[in-house]
Amino acid sequence: MTSKIVNALFLFGTFFCFAQSKEGYWDNIRTTNETITLRAGEKKIVKTAEFPEGTTELVYRITVLDDNQKLSSSLVSLLKAIPDPTGISQGTAGAVFLMSSISGTDKCKYAIFSQAKEADNYLNTEKTTKACFVQDSPINKEAKLLKSKTSDCLNSKTQQLYFAFQSDNWVMKQTIVLEVVPWVDNKASRGWDVANKNEIIALGKNTKVFATLTNKESFLAGFLEKVTQKYTHKDFIGLLPIEKSAAIESATEEALLKTGELKKYYDLFRNKANAALSTLHVEDAISILQAEFISKNRAEALDYAILAKCFILTKQFDKAEDVLKTATEKFPTDTNLQLQNAHLYLFTDRVSEAKELHKKFKNQNVSTTVSWIQQTKQDFELFKKQHLPDDYFNKILKILE
Repeated sequence: MTSKIVNALFLFGTFFCFAQSKEGYWDNIRTTNETITLRAGEKKIVKTAEFPEGTTELVYRITVLDDNQKLSSSLVSLLKAIPDPTGISQGTAGAVFLMSSISGTDKCKYAIFSQAKEADNYLNTEKTTKACFVQDSPINKEAKLLKSKTSDCLNSKTQQLYFAFQSDNWVMKQTIVLEVVPWVDNKASRGWDVANKNEIIALGKNTKVFATLTNKESFLAGFLEKVTQKYTHKDFIGLLPIEKSAAIESATEEALLKTGELKKYYDLFRNKANAALSTLHVEDAISILQAEFISKNRAEALDYAILAKCFILTKQFDKAEDVLKTATEKFPTDTNLQLQNAHLYLFTDRVSEAKELHKKFKNQNVSTTVSWIQQTKQDFELFKKQHLPDDYFNKILKILE
């Protein structure tokens, strides 16, 4: 019999110490434990500790003590045996279990305010019209659970509460102990409530690529997921502007990869580079290509080809050669790269090699819609505008006839 009792006590003790929930936890650090003394008829305000991010529920306990009485156990210690707030509600065994086993004969009334101004006003007027909860019936002990979904006292923006106590004694002073323990929801603790999520969705809609997308809703869902998984709301709003831009870019790219529309995002930069190139703002085109494709390892054969052309236009032939060498190793069959090689040979005294490439590829296309011959003629016109030597252009064009 003795061994059974010991085993039962051991099991209870294990539950008591280790009960917990995957959904959240009782925050035993940011609790309120205040003891106040009230004279007969006196009123006082007790401000709770600031609630942690993600507080969706809280338990409070009020105990009125006689002289020399002390609480036998704290509210925090009792909550160790309750893994989550679902077992606590008014009138349940859980709520009764939380109430102090010791209390005095004195009683008090109290009200709860969510705003300091309204609590201070109560001290002067005794009006409770702005209170989110009022206990008009004098009590000597009480334990309650407040839920953000059902209580006017608690929502995602509530940082702390103000308990206003009034002594019910006519002559003697009394001692009141207020204990408040917040329940932190793991998901809510990241700070992504509906309003904050909508701010991220707005950022997704403001990306330049958004208007071009076919799967807009899927993109926004993915964009929101990437941001909220990587950052808490507090961390995200604390980012420096340059950090936030990088975070938005990363989330955009990952979301588009998931929806299969990543090319549209990259095409924005390609179009910008091509626009700069067509107006002979070649250095701008080089900067865009290097920043958005080369340094970020996004470059495809087309990007290398445009960059090589830019270096040729600015007579940076060694750089053009380096780019083309790297690119042709990655994309050995790309005809656009071969055309840029032909251009480079033409301007670096390797005319015979240029001619061989033109003979080899003149009947092929450099893209799905542009032929080798068409692109060669377009490039020659661009080179002329940039005043590159055109001594061999006619000879090449004859090969292409």
